[in-house]
Amino acid sequence: MFTIEHDFDATVITLIDEVEPETGPLNEDVVILSFDDRVVIEQVGPDDEVMRITLSMHQLTELRLALNLPEGNYRIERG
Repeated sequence: MFTIEHDFDATVITLIDEVEPETGPLNEDVVILSFDDRVVIEQVGPDDEVMRITLSMHQLTELRLALNLPEGNYRIERG
């Protein structure tokens, strides 16, 4: 399950872990904040501290492309 909310300066997507009963523990929600120039991914860790990863829009594009490519080294030319 996920939710999408539009705030003043960002779109907020929350991914909620839904596992089948007795198949494993639930993971903490993942919150994705999408701004004009970056995407921030947050999740609460086991010590209740928020872990945060910030990706530029170019890094996000590379990640999206990498999910569909075989093993190797790649450089995506900026257009």
